Amino acid sequence: MLQRIRRRYLALKIVSEQPIKKSDLLNSVWNKVHQLYGEYGASQVSLSLIEHNPEGNYAIIRCSHKAVEMVRASIATITKINEKTVTIHIVGVSGTLKSLRKKFLS
Repeated sequence: MLQRIRRRYLALKIVSEQPIKKSDLLNSVWNKVHQLYGEYGASQVSLSLIEHNPEGNYAIIRCSHKAVEMVRASIATITKINEKTVTIHIVGVSGTLKSLRKKFLS
C-alpha cells in the first residue's frame, strides 16, 4: 500500500538590504540543512521553493511534514547569503498553500 506524502509549507519573511535571488535562497537553506544534519538528514527533508517574491520580501518553502523542525532550525541559522547580511523569519507553517496564504500572507 502506498503511503501518501504529507507536506508542510513555510511562509518566510526575508529582511535584507538587497534583494536575494531565488536560487541563492534555496541553496543557502539546503547548505544549512546539510551542514546541521548531514547527508541522511538532508535526504529526509524533501525541500523545494514554491514561491519567491524579492519585492515583497517573502518566500514559500515546501518540506516533508517530519522535517519541519529541521528546516526551521536550519533557516534560523542563516545570517548571510552571498555576502549579503540577511535575516529570515518564519511567519507560519501550514498543511496547504491555500490556508498558508490566507493566514499569513494576506
